[in-house]
Amino acid sequence: MLETALATDFRESCDTQYVTTIDTLLAANAAYAADFVQVPPGVPHVALVLCMDARIDPIRVLGIPPGHAHIIRNAGGRVVEALRSLIVSQQMIGTDEVAIVHHTECGMQTFSNDEIHARLRERFGPEADLLEFHPFTSLEESVREDLALYRATPFLRQDIPVRGFIYDVATGRLGEVAS
Repeated sequence: MLETALATDFRESCDTQYVTTIDTLLAANAAYAADFVQVPPGVPHVALVLCMDARIDPIRVLGIPPGHAHIIRNAGGRVVEALRSLIVSQQMIGTDEVAIVHHTECGMQTFSNDEIHARLRERFGPEADLLEFHPFTSLEESVREDLALYRATPFLRQDIPVRGFIYDVATGRLGEVAS
């Protein structure tokens, strides 16, 4: 109720037009572009596969200069959903290292395929059962599964460093997962 009241107050304070989050992003982009200086292209040597969780800013977390990494994000940071991007990154661009990063407090640990399928079936019908969401219960095991999938995929380079990590959202630290 309070959230609705605050949203209504915000909308009323913005001229006569409803302002969406995307409108706010566009305004921020306009300010950014006003002083924009193009960065020379870097040579990406590493591909990062990580969760889409907005609390994780891989550029800051890992100190990556602009243009020096391919950042592939999806729900849970799962390799199965990053295969196409990893193949392009390696075979067409030439990246020669991969880091797979999962994180603490991941939303993908809070439900099962059965639970999300049931919710989607209610709204959209039985076709929802065709989707695989790749949730997990163990962070370390999910990283090991992704490392194993990477190693079992013939289109990915097997002659390069491929390592798995868990990012702690409470401390900002990475811990390596032994494979």
